Amino acid sequence: MQESILGHFYDDFIENEIIYHSLSKTIFESDNNFFSLMTMNHHPVHTNLNYAKNNQHKKILVVGTLVFSLAVGITVPDISGKAIANLEYSDIRHLNPVFINDTIYVRSKIVKKIKSKTKDDRGVIYVESIAYNQDKIDVLSFKRRVLVKINTK
Repeated sequence: MQESILGHFYDDFIENEIIYHSLSKTIFESDNNFFSLMTMNHHPVHTNLNYAKNNQHKKILVVGTLVFSLAVGITVPDISGKAIANLEYSDIRHLNPVFINDTIYVRSKIVKKIKSKTKDDRGVIYVESIAYNQDKIDVLSFKRRVLVKINTK
């Protein structure tokens, strides 16, 4: 049996490379309800169909932080599986609404790599990720810095 690969070493990342992550997730009503309850986000646009019908999108919106959490999770096998730490998330932008039963996909660009100046077994990768739905409409974008091990073997 082949060993499972979770993440990549610093050396494996190539600047300007675009990664189309293989994982995806359809967001079900139960996902949105549970996340709303768990995070104490009780805004009726996320949990009340009648309220949502009488507002801009006419249907329930998925909680934005759920979309962000899923997008990060989708990238783990390719980006941060061998990470020492996620150092920063920034520029999180909600580009378009996400609705119940939308399927989320993510693509990421390796923007830059910088080796650590103090420890020779690690480096930082700068990543921009974009989540998009089943219709290829971009719904969320974010940047992050990840401290990743250098392959010492």
